[in-house]
Amino acid sequence: MSNPALADVPGPLLVRSAPIDDPGALLSLLPQDDAFAWVHNGDGLVGWGRAAEVHTFGKGRFAEAEQWWRDLAQHAVVRDEVGTPGSGLVAFGSFTFSDDTEGSALVVPEIVVGRRDGVTWVTLIGLGITATPPLVPSSAPREPSGATFSDGAVDSAEWQQMVAEAVSRIVRDDLDKVVLARELVATLDEPLDVRAPLARLAEQYPSCWTFHVDGFFGSTPEMLVRLERGLVTSRVLAGTIRRTGDDTRDLALAGSLARSSKDLEEHEYAVRSVADALAPHCTNMFVPETPFVLHLPNVMHLATDVTGVMKNGAGALTLAASLHPSAAVGGTPTAEAVRLIGQVERLDRGRYAGPVGWIDARGDGEWGIGLRSAQIEDDGRTVRLFAGCGIVADSVPADELAESEAKLIPVRDALRPRT
Repeated sequence: MSNPALADVPGPLLVRSAPIDDPGALLSLLPQDDAFAWVHNGDGLVGWGRAAEVHTFGKGRFAEAEQWWRDLAQHAVVRDEVGTPGSGLVAFGSFTFSDDTEGSALVVPEIVVGRRDGVTWVTLIGLGITATPPLVPSSAPREPSGATFSDGAVDSAEWQQMVAEAVSRIVRDDLDKVVLARELVATLDEPLDVRAPLARLAEQYPSCWTFHVDGFFGSTPEMLVRLERGLVTSRVLAGTIRRTGDDTRDLALAGSLARSSKDLEEHEYAVRSVADALAPHCTNMFVPETPFVLHLPNVMHLATDVTGVMKNGAGALTLAASLHPSAAVGGTPTAEAVRLIGQVERLDRGRYAGPVGWIDARGDGEWGIGLRSAQIEDDGRTVRLFAGCGIVADSVPADELAESEAKLIPVRDALRPRT
């Protein structure tokens, strides 16, 4: 297997991780260009610069990226004084939903700052170790200006017709579920400084994983897979209801969601697909019998955390590849559902609903599903927002449209200036 990006690295990467005093909000350290982020409840990783990168395409995109990463890690010279997941050599990555779309990449920054369990560190990566730069807040990000929103290639009426068609196909073709996505296009007065929406998303959705890799950003509530010292965790979300802002009303809605046969059925499909995909890699798997209700500021989800213990030494990226696409973003049976998506969706998802996250040289890492997300186009002023809904036999098109609107709220609001 060829690894073309290795040719861009004239020698082994030198890597040094060392503890530092806490510099405050991680996202505030990011420069405007070449910035990478993965932040959850204030902890996580941020990075900038590019020490090495690989871009892959097609069905083999995960395997090629994994092989490139193993080769790079094997030849790197690492001095890690921290010894925690995310320290030492680390890469940020995002992968496309579809096999036939370009955009999958792993990127190794030149500088990474991490915080975890009260420990903060900096990692320098390159061909020569230099002095640690001052880790102070960068200039304030430029607020988004003049955002206007319009439908993408399919307007809301057409999308509801697509949902109706999918329902008829589910009944006719004996599918259980298919996930249909839609897009909203934002046009700004000037190129977007992604640090502004990242800060808003991290502030308003701290329990989600706020991310940015190569113009793809968002705040996902769904952990596709976490691997930490042999322990595997995957959070499955399927089944959604919009919040009203009234606590008493929302509590009643949470109860109705937990009892909804349609949502419980959709959730069961998603949990089953994750458990089946992880089983070959894990022992001592635990799959809860009933989901819990995850409360977010804009919506509530049925959620289940599936856990297991690694048995075959696979890394986090291999696990992510095994899980993608899950029923939560594709459907059930997954292969047939993905084919139906290609036939009726009329949308290039790009990296929406694909794995996004990070991996370290030990193979530990966190890969979320690229939901509540958007892609900055090349002109910098155009941003494509995405949302998707799980369609089953008794789905109502108008209700699915309302659910998609609720899922668009986080990024849409983050593209408006602060009031």
